[in-house]
Amino acid sequence: MQEQSLRELYIDELRDLYNAEMQLVRALPKMAKAATSVQLREAFEEHLRQTSEHVSRLEQIFQQLEMKPSGKKCVGMVGLVKAGAETMRRDRAKDIMDAAIIGAAQRVEHYEIAAYGTVRAFAELLGESEHATLLNQTLEEEKQADKKLTDLSQEIKSEEVQGSREDHSSTKSKEAA
Repeated sequence: MQEQSLRELYIDELRDLYNAEMQLVRALPKMAKAATSVQLREAFEEHLRQTSEHVSRLEQIFQQLEMKPSGKKCVGMVGLVKAGAETMRRDRAKDIMDAAIIGAAQRVEHYEIAAYGTVRAFAELLGESEHATLLNQTLEEEKQADKKLTDLSQEIKSEEVQGSREDHSSTKSKEAA
């Protein structure tokens, strides 16, 4: 079906986001389980709670539109979730696994930030100020989740670098002896 209006595109994008969020509801517990860092696991568990709220906000928008949220598959999220699953299947050292999972999660967050920014702008253009407020709330939470992941990656990087230095020092000490 050819989209004839911005409203049709807006609804299509909302459905895409709804499906993306539903995919994340299923993927986030797996990411939490694969995380070795307690802080990272807790961050995924918190984001799962937030993602459920994101789904509820989208359902609220669809209810106001008197439409169903289903009917579209978000192929972008399918690819991101598949790439994340592949990342978690690899055999890696603990810190390296957490760093890889953070990278996969941040790709998801950036995708969502772009998508929510777009639909919020569409809502504003269409005069749907209540929708825009709900979408902006989710957008801000996605930005905060991305920042939290960045902060966690800095901690992991610092720990990994410190561990590498200690390993390197002990190797040099053994070589000198």
